[in-house]
Amino acid sequence: MNHLQPEKLPLETPNPVLARLEVLREHLPEIFSDGKIDLERLKTLLGDELEGNRERFGLSWAGKAEAVRAVQISSTGALRPKRDQSVNFDSTSNAIIEGDNLEVLKLLQRSYHNKIKMIYIDPPYNTGNDFVYPDNFRDGLRQYQLFSGQISDDGSKLTTSGDHAGRIHSRWLSMMYPRLQLAKSLLKDDGVIFISIDDHELSSLRMVMDEIFGEENFISQIIINANKRGQTYKEIAKQHEYLLLYAKSDSYLLSEIEKGANDLPFQDSIGNFDLWELRNRNPKFNRQNRPNLYFSVFVSENLIDENGYSKVSLQQTKEFNIEVYPRNSEGTDGCWRWSKAKILTVDLIGNSPDLIAKKRRDGEWNIYEKSRKSTTKAKSIWDESQVISEQGTVELKSLELADYFDFPKPMGLLQKIINISTAPESDDLVLDFFAGSGTLGQAVLEQNMLDGGNRKFILVQLPETTPNASFPTISSVTRERVKRAAAKIRESMNGSLNLESPPDLGFRAFTLEGSNFKIWDNENPDLEGQLLALVQNVVDGRSEEDILFELLLKSGLPLSSGITTVIVAEKRVYSVSQGTLLICLERPITSETLRGMMALKPAQVLCLDVAFEGDDALKTNMVLEMRDHEILFRTV
Repeated sequence: MNHLQPEKLPLETPNPVLARLEVLREHLPEIFSDGKIDLERLKTLLGDELEGNRERFGLSWAGKAEAVRAVQISSTGALRPKRDQSVNFDSTSNAIIEGDNLEVLKLLQRSYHNKIKMIYIDPPYNTGNDFVYPDNFRDGLRQYQLFSGQISDDGSKLTTSGDHAGRIHSRWLSMMYPRLQLAKSLLKDDGVIFISIDDHELSSLRMVMDEIFGEENFISQIIINANKRGQTYKEIAKQHEYLLLYAKSDSYLLSEIEKGANDLPFQDSIGNFDLWELRNRNPKFNRQNRPNLYFSVFVSENLIDENGYSKVSLQQTKEFNIEVYPRNSEGTDGCWRWSKAKILTVDLIGNSPDLIAKKRRDGEWNIYEKSRKSTTKAKSIWDESQVISEQGTVELKSLELADYFDFPKPMGLLQKIINISTAPESDDLVLDFFAGSGTLGQAVLEQNMLDGGNRKFILVQLPETTPNASFPTISSVTRERVKRAAAKIRESMNGSLNLESPPDLGFRAFTLEGSNFKIWDNENPDLEGQLLALVQNVVDGRSEEDILFELLLKSGLPLSSGITTVIVAEKRVYSVSQGTLLICLERPITSETLRGMMALKPAQVLCLDVAFEGDDALKTNMVLEMRDHEILFRTV
């Protein structure tokens, strides 16, 4: 007798080739023959649109085909939660993942496809030194496990650089290509990606990005003045690096950036201070547009005319040229126009009115403020002091971590990127899969505190070893930096945190490992042994929480999902994302528990296949009942 079986939850990551084939089957079914694409039929359909000339513009390198293939190879890994390495595990929406980013990007596909607003990466610059990334694309998880010490195998290869220059470039491109392909699928349609790079691979990276994202989605090649003094580079003192900016599609959104303290004149409310002090505090105000003006002061926002403009007075003296920097009725900055009429003179600040009264020229000229935007488009050259590379070391030193990581990116650079690409009110999610010391994580926390935003981050970092016993891996530095940065923010708040809506200063820590379930290996000749092993298919030593997070991620729910526990017919059931997914890992499972879960009206129900203990009739009944209630019922 045939029994209906619950759908099996796939433990492998999705294969993009299969998704593309489904699209072709839907729109071009006539090109398939015996389940395969018939190229001759495809050529006939495409006609003159098919490119037949093999000599065409593009980028090729030794190993490109294998790099393309790397995207198509599924991963069976899992992300194991590490509560002891986390901060505010149960309440945070941020995540820091330790693992090879190629495997992690594959694992994120179901849950984060089209969900990331901004990606920033600072990949290895490929200066000829070895960079440690597993490069066996056919068994990436095994290579990572070898690298991270989870399994041992003599002869494992851990570096991807070689002696020959062409080999170095080829392997760097092969490392980057699949990661960028996977990253693109995670971006939202209006999302963007920023990549820090220097001259060594700039031209190659541009061509790879044009191929993956499309040349039409290139936005800018930003120059970063990273080193004011310059570093020796042949006969030139090299001062700059690059920041490539691409969009996923033409629907991308970039914010105009607010003018910072370095862009605007000194601002203060009405008070008593000397004009010479104003000059010293603001020596470069507006010299390009008005070289004779040096001073800026505010006037009261309550003094407005019948048109709603701030009413202020400008008076000139032989000693001083005084400019009033106005605010409009909305409190944002404005611009000038001269008036012809003599209108109320507003006293300026401190001792200046008396001084002006004695030495002013004849007459008074009053001005009105007209509205002007307080934002501007980002420029293609960034030379603010906050983006200098040395600033990153200073910031890491303030957290007492400078001895454990070299050349961190400055936080000002990341905050500027965040301001351009995200909005504080939109809960935007950002990703860095070459996280390094975790600058992006700290920048998100700091920027949220500045503008009240609710941005979230995911950081991914390989556990590359360091010579320091305190922090033996770079990923441990990543976690520690974010911890210390969050602690400093709490301290700076001095107990003034809003308890009703506290800022998210935590993160969930995860480590990439093999699946919590025993996976059938088609290449293993011991069929009988595998069948016996699968009778109890949970890997020894794995906790229910380990299993829980693998199931929710492979069910398409994010790592930040809220999880609560409910008791249903004396069995513990995990309610994920406010009951969207119900998971029961108890054995055996009963009809009472399954019907009790059904009564909670979830979208999905998951349980262990072994929990049925061979009761196929119960399985069949539950499949039919869940189907009637429009619930996706799956086992693993």
